[in-house]
Amino acid sequence: MPHSRWISRSPMLVAAAFAVAALSACGTSGDPNPAGSSGPTTSSAPTTQAPTTQRPEPQVSAAAAQKLCDAIRPELSNFRVQGPTLGRVGLNLIVHPWGLQNGIDVLNNKTVVDTATSKSCPDVRQQAIEALEVPDLATVVVGL
Repeated sequence: MPHSRWISRSPMLVAAAFAVAALSACGTSGDPNPAGSSGPTTSSAPTTQAPTTQRPEPQVSAAAAQKLCDAIRPELSNFRVQGPTLGRVGLNLIVHPWGLQNGIDVLNNKTVVDTATSKSCPDVRQQAIEALEVPDLATVVVGL
């Protein structure tokens, strides 16, 4: 039955929609001045910032890594059938809710997906990389 596949994916799509809403609600207007202020009244010389170092990768428990593997494994055939473009969207629909459920900031630590899958399920990771035609899974993760 082709309809049962879409019915089982409906909760995943709803979760992804909530993830997008939650992530977009965390943004700021980008204006450093509080509302109602007229801005700075003095001028200053431009300053240079020290280069920022990459944030340390979050710790992923073995159980959380296994959950990610268990979520990706049944979708591998869909990635192959749908092709790399739709498959990449599908992987994002798996990774982002997984990150939210496990308290992992996937957008700022994209390599966490590769780290978790290479330790817990290297075979699933390799099959996903081949099906999605990418060098690693971190390149697939995008901000929705």
